[in-house]
Amino acid sequence: MFEPGAALLMREGLNEMDGQSSFLLGKKIAAPAVRAGMTVRELVESTFLAYNSARLKEACRLFTVKMLEPNVTIGMSLSGALTPAGLGSSCIIPLIEHGMVDWIVSTGANLYHDTHFALGKALHAGSPFVNDTVLRENGIVRIYDVLFSYDVLLDTDRFYYELMFADEFQRTMGTAEFHNLVGKYLAAREEALGVKGTSVLVAAYRADVPVYTSSPGDSSIGMNVAAAALKGSRCAIDPSLDVNETAAIVYEAAQNGHSAVVIFGGGSPKNFMLQTEPHIQEVLGLEESGHTYFLQFTDARPDTGGLSGATPSEAVSCGKVDPEYLPDAIVCYLDTTVAMPILTAYAIDAHPARPLRRLYARRGEMLKAIASASPRRPGGEA
Repeated sequence: MFEPGAALLMREGLNEMDGQSSFLLGKKIAAPAVRAGMTVRELVESTFLAYNSARLKEACRLFTVKMLEPNVTIGMSLSGALTPAGLGSSCIIPLIEHGMVDWIVSTGANLYHDTHFALGKALHAGSPFVNDTVLRENGIVRIYDVLFSYDVLLDTDRFYYELMFADEFQRTMGTAEFHNLVGKYLAAREEALGVKGTSVLVAAYRADVPVYTSSPGDSSIGMNVAAAALKGSRCAIDPSLDVNETAAIVYEAAQNGHSAVVIFGGGSPKNFMLQTEPHIQEVLGLEESGHTYFLQFTDARPDTGGLSGATPSEAVSCGKVDPEYLPDAIVCYLDTTVAMPILTAYAIDAHPARPLRRLYARRGEMLKAIASASPRRPGGEA
């Protein structure tokens, strides 16, 4: 059972309990031998006893015991090249389909590379120790140890560029609507190819999970939107819609239960997900306490002052995280490519699928609710 209060006691406890220091109340280190046939969940529970493995076990328990409660709305942020490494199909899609993520903020790059798979393009496992000049001469692109043909980029660019002239895209929209439309077209491509489960955007479209990009111009998708505009496409992205929609999701979550954030990496997606609370409190003038549950996987240090490494306790100071639930907040200093498959396997084994919240279809309703609740008036006064 996950008991954050006990963990807090271990950190602060000098009190004597039954004649024994409260520092020594933790489970004895007596790990069983790893055996053939152990499940991921068994491995985590029995052998992840110290250092970042212990933090990962705490993360798995926090996610499955508290975040997956019926009254918790879960947001997930994605940064770093995750989809090229196969984490879209192996982890993110199963989490979406099991109702374990309700809304997403991602870099545009992750969604662009996700598109390759729905289009039937191949990416290959390779080596980081290759001559990049030779790769360039041979039309091969490298993302660390993932290799693929330069034609994959050209074909994906062609898909997006041509899509920008479709009738449905000839207007201004937020990134959630943009990605939902893209997901519809990619779903048709999957069906034509006779494949399934290749694309995060397709899974999100089918599950009505809104997918946002915090910097819509900062990816090849954004570059193709811009290029098409030069030739008369009227497709335009309005980031203000995203700011208000994401805040509306979090506000409704707080009104009806709790908001949880699961952060893979850091960067702009992390900030965009967390800034929902300052937007609600500081800008819209609504009473709120911050996100209830905070879970991050990162390799960023906090002492450089960057947002990627900022701790949940620091986030309390500007209203992003509810201080009452700070003992539940967990940061794992661990590569996402290791953490995400373990968390996914543990959660699917430990917890039944949740009903889909289908927040995408309710964006307008939630926007009206937060606009009506905000006391702000023209001129900036409440």
